[in-house]
Amino acid sequence: MTGRQKFSTFYLDDLLFGIEVEKIQEVLNYQEITPVPLAPPLVLGLINLRGQIITALDFRQRLGLGKRAADSCSINIVVRNNEDVVSLLVDKIGDVVEVGEETFEPPPEMLDPKSRALVRGVHKLDGGLMHVLDADQAVMFSP
Repeated sequence: MTGRQKFSTFYLDDLLFGIEVEKIQEVLNYQEITPVPLAPPLVLGLINLRGQIITALDFRQRLGLGKRAADSCSINIVVRNNEDVVSLLVDKIGDVVEVGEETFEPPPEMLDPKSRALVRGVHKLDGGLMHVLDADQAVMFSP
């Protein structure tokens, strides 16, 4: 990683994650999801975004976290990856942060392999750590 980068941040439980701003198409409040029969557990279904059908992925499932509380609504982060557009369902949206390479550390060795493929590293911020996601890996459908 070189120079300064901007990340759009979000939370799952108390964990802070960031994806490069240029990968984010938009952020939406809860959208109605149409289930897809026989889809992997990661795929919650499809959403209709102004006529564009987008796959909605449960990002808690992707990271192996527990289920979202039944009374809480998720936020959709619509991520553009080349020609693909996918919605990542997260707990809460954060801010846009700008960081430099001096705060970056590679992912910890003890991170499980599934998560290690998703997390490129962490940035040390004043309020804690921001896990930097590999957007290309984050939008993959395979469990």
